[in-house]
Amino acid sequence: MTDLSAFPITRKWPAQYPEWIQLYSLPTPNGVKVSIMLEEIGLPYEPHRVGFDTNDQMSPEFLSLNPNNKIPAILDPHGPDDRPLALFESGAILIYLADKSGQLLAQESAARYETIQWLMFQMGGIGPMFGQLGFFNKFAGKDYEDKRPRDRYVEESKRLLKVLDGRLEGRNWIMGERYTIADIATFPWVRNLIGFYEAGDLVGIQNFPNVTRVLERFLARPAVVRGLQIPSPVAS
Repeated sequence: MTDLSAFPITRKWPAQYPEWIQLYSLPTPNGVKVSIMLEEIGLPYEPHRVGFDTNDQMSPEFLSLNPNNKIPAILDPHGPDDRPLALFESGAILIYLADKSGQLLAQESAARYETIQWLMFQMGGIGPMFGQLGFFNKFAGKDYEDKRPRDRYVEESKRLLKVLDGRLEGRNWIMGERYTIADIATFPWVRNLIGFYEAGDLVGIQNFPNVTRVLERFLARPAVVRGLQIPSPVAS
């Protein structure tokens, strides 16, 4: 049996199944990328809830795995050369799991890099901009009388949606017929924008029919349905 005791994070979140990938996360747009990915590829994993309400992400145990105090993070007991690997940043984890499983990321160079390109489009654009819009529309930012900061992120979110909508024209997925990690990274954020952030009308989501079409297709996948609830949003 694999011994994970060298990793301090396992003291706060003991591994019941130490041979499985350990997932430390919450069902946020970034968090569910990894749970959906794991559900899609079928690798065994054990989820652990990192509660923001109790500042788990700032605990010494979590910081030992991710000094950037963000979810998700994983600990794979059977990483490269069959040695344990700790990894954070959702995009890096998606690429790693795709390579480990041989799924959802093309092996041929051109398609592989094009997929990673769209993954980076989400990481560098859609995630940060939609998140800022959510802050200014639903959370503390909504109390600001000056709406120029909110409107800046509204316009940038519209621009990004237009880019994505154009990419999806005539395609089932971002990469065409092939469902990939680019879709897994992108559509939880679109779902959050028009759902949890309540910004669908603000960005005119009806003006991006390809985005909404593929979002509906994405949300119908059984692995997505399961992954969106992992870890449980409510502390057990």
